[in-house]
Amino acid sequence: MLMRTASFRELDRLAQQLTGPGTWTRPSAIPMDAYRQDDQFVMAFDLPGVTADAIDIDIERNTLTVKAERRPTAQADDVRTELSERPLGVFSRQIVLADTLDTEHIQADYDAGVLTLRIPIAERAKARKISIGTGSGRKEVSG
Repeated sequence: MLMRTASFRELDRLAQQLTGPGTWTRPSAIPMDAYRQDDQFVMAFDLPGVTADAIDIDIERNTLTVKAERRPTAQADDVRTELSERPLGVFSRQIVLADTLDTEHIQADYDAGVLTLRIPIAERAKARKISIGTGSGRKEVSG
């Protein structure tokens, strides 16, 4: 349902941890899971601490792009940060989707820091029966 494009994903993650937060020109990767559930392809993106209005979802042809920004929380002048491990900056994920998905009907939900996209499987990609014509009649074959 999707094409893998990041063969060095673990190496990229390590490099991003060493080089700091993502920027608009060099965003950090968004962790995700993808699976098929019934007649839908589902993708879940981890975006904890990101507000829904800071998430941008675009699709062009069969390329889906999810981009988000986690901003620092406002702090008073008398606050001194002792430890800061949560990543800030821009996060992005670009996925090439198969032609078997109906990208006109994508549903997006955001709850508890998880962005879930549900994409229906296109009718032409679903299993169907094909009838076979013979001289004496027709026989159905399950496909």
